[in-house]
Amino acid sequence: MTEVNPHNIGYSKVLVLNATFAPINICSWRRAVTLLYKDKATLVEESGKLLNNKYSMPFVIRLVNYVSIPYNNVVLTRKNIYLRDNHTCQYCGKSGNLTIDHVIPKSRGGNDTWENIVTCCVRCNNRKGDKSLEEIGLSLRKRPYRPPSTLYLHMTRLSTIPRCWNDYFFKQVKES
Repeated sequence: MTEVNPHNIGYSKVLVLNATFAPINICSWRRAVTLLYKDKATLVEESGKLLNNKYSMPFVIRLVNYVSIPYNNVVLTRKNIYLRDNHTCQYCGKSGNLTIDHVIPKSRGGNDTWENIVTCCVRCNNRKGDKSLEEIGLSLRKRPYRPPSTLYLHMTRLSTIPRCWNDYFFKQVKES
């Protein structure tokens, strides 16, 4: 293992798993090392680098004791819709000058639901108006969906994540 300067680590986020291996949080490497030192968590995945020639730099830790997490539905907000759709128009793929669009227009019975609202650029929104996708000849780049958790939304915001997170996080999302 190679030693690293704690102030110049590079990737500084750690995935926190519950005692059941379900992902529950993303924390800083400092918080993760503190949990490990206090024996409140165990190391699951490490980076292969040492901190101060003593501690392994964690990528994934698991809490020793189970923490009850109340069921959290992701709230339907503009911010969360933009996060889910990665700040891109769901019709043309552009990322500037965005608004919100109802796939099935409200004037035609469309509801305010995760499955009916997408981010859309002003140009595509004006082109679509209150018509259906079939009438105007538009198609969705990906089908709108309800995110499984707020942690999932935060994961989609991160530009890079350690590859080992996929085994713990995305497998859990698909099973939900």
